[in-house]
Amino acid sequence: MEKPIRILHVLGGTSLGGAESRIMDLYRHIDRNKVQFDFVVHTEAEGHFDKEINELGGRIFRVPRFRLYNYFSYRKVWKKFLKQHHEFKVIQGHMTSTAAIYLPLAKTAGIPITVAHARSAGVDRGIKGGITRWMRRNLYKKTDYMFTCSELAGISVFGEKAQREGKTIFIPNAIDCPAFAYDEGKREEMRRMLGLSDKYVIGHVGRFHYAKNHEYLLKVFAALKERGKKDYALILLGDGDKIEQFKLLAEKLGIAKDVHFLGNHNNVYDYYQAMDYFVYPSRFEGLPGTMVEAQTSGLRCIMSDTICREVVVTELVKIRSIEETPESWANDIEATADYERKTFVAEMQQAGFDVESQARKMLQFYKTGKWNL
Repeated sequence: MEKPIRILHVLGGTSLGGAESRIMDLYRHIDRNKVQFDFVVHTEAEGHFDKEINELGGRIFRVPRFRLYNYFSYRKVWKKFLKQHHEFKVIQGHMTSTAAIYLPLAKTAGIPITVAHARSAGVDRGIKGGITRWMRRNLYKKTDYMFTCSELAGISVFGEKAQREGKTIFIPNAIDCPAFAYDEGKREEMRRMLGLSDKYVIGHVGRFHYAKNHEYLLKVFAALKERGKKDYALILLGDGDKIEQFKLLAEKLGIAKDVHFLGNHNNVYDYYQAMDYFVYPSRFEGLPGTMVEAQTSGLRCIMSDTICREVVVTELVKIRSIEETPESWANDIEATADYERKTFVAEMQQAGFDVESQARKMLQFYKTGKWNL
């Protein structure tokens, strides 16, 4: 039997983040007899998906985190790695901050196809963000393919000219749509388990990071609680270094007893069932898979106008500016709080957000090295 093609994905780590979750969705659904994934990560710590990657037949290789001052040693590590590994047909770089280093090295080492995959439409604050922009400035010249999850992400990573001239390829952040179908029985079960059966549940899924704007979310929830028109509860799924500061903010706002920090869960689709409204005030995103998931499960949503419009598929989504007051968001939530919940699986699949369909397209790309679909 012919060996599967091996594809190398480059990530920061294998945590339960958006990009990682979307790659793992693809990995689970692609024909692994024909294509296998391997991963280079920039951490020594074991990640959420490490065990599953090994079980699916993938390998994980570790390189040092890039810190600018180690530019030459970082290049040296990559050169050594690529000299030892000639088995990859494609290297797909999701770490676009350093892709301008490792993708040209991969091409020189004989890897046939290089891909830079834009996953975010913004950068961190301060010096770190400035360095990221500087590192990406000529990336469009240093890769065979430019994949992007949204127009905003494409412009942010590859520049307006590359986007305008149609040199980028839009790859939706696809999910396993049927897994998120609305299920009344599961909803009741989850709400009982969480002790929220009699609550109106506001939900959010995302790591505790500057981009996600949890402080604004907590202020919106505080405004809802102040009105007291419904018995509101807030559930937050995710983890991150900043989680403690948001617990303190919840205490300061007087809402701590109604805010539930639930951490990461493999069965996130079940938690969407327990929610009544999804609130997403991000400062920037690529294309948030969480918004795809929430719509698929039939949740009313309100999101910031900084998020790409490609993610808006259904009439469930309301868009507002985070320059407005949290009270104005609370007003919108209250005005649209009552609705009939139903599933939107078919609509999301038709819009291109189904991982089964995407897996077939990506399989053809990996096999042929051409995107002509």
